[in-house]
Amino acid sequence: MAGFGKLAGVAKEVRRDVLAARDRDPAARRVSPAEILLTWPGIHALLAYRLAHALKLAGVPVLPRLISMFTRTLTGIEIHPSAEIGRGLFIDHGTGVVIGETADIGNDVTLYQGVTLGGTGFATGKRHPTVQDNVTIGSGAKLLGPITIGHGAKIGANSVVITDVPANSTVVGVPGHPVRVDGRLVEGPDADWIHLPDPIAEAMQALASRVASLERQLAEISDGEPVPIAEVRPLRTVRGPNPAGG
Repeated sequence: MAGFGKLAGVAKEVRRDVLAARDRDPAARRVSPAEILLTWPGIHALLAYRLAHALKLAGVPVLPRLISMFTRTLTGIEIHPSAEIGRGLFIDHGTGVVIGETADIGNDVTLYQGVTLGGTGFATGKRHPTVQDNVTIGSGAKLLGPITIGHGAKIGANSVVITDVPANSTVVGVPGHPVRVDGRLVEGPDADWIHLPDPIAEAMQALASRVASLERQLAEISDGEPVPIAEVRPLRTVRGPNPAGG
């Protein structure tokens, strides 16, 4: 009976998904909810998932997996019918998104194209990530294993995350390193991928600065000619406007 009760609430959940797309996708700001429902692949995938999930809970065999397979062919988004997904999930573009069987996604989460919430090895039981509320996961990010992504966290594009992520933090790199953004907490969707910190580049710059300081001290002690200090260039620029606005 719980599954059939869930089935009755599918329309309300999809309505919330449509509103989430309208709020978080700049391309949808001047588009009617009907057009979003008809033309947004992320909405199609969520509609099919919520239907398949309700049927799965109701004990209907085979059909939930058939719906999932058909939706993957249609949208390029694969969501296992057994995954748990909260309200207001927004999947932007969506191609290549994979959400595994034991994944658990909270409310108001944003996923960009190519995101994988996958398992590791051949273990049974809980083997996919738990993503708490208000998390944003950038394009191509891979979250692997039964890890927990804390409330309000932000995962940078193409990061590979294999350990738990604290709430209100930002993760970048391979493997992912948790960092802070300008000392402020991250809350809600934020598409500014330009100004993410780069802990590896920062460590290299600190090491280069230390070497330069030691070379200067050595030159002073030996009364020799000062050794020219090599210029250290950042691996990437962090200047420029925030593409997400603000």
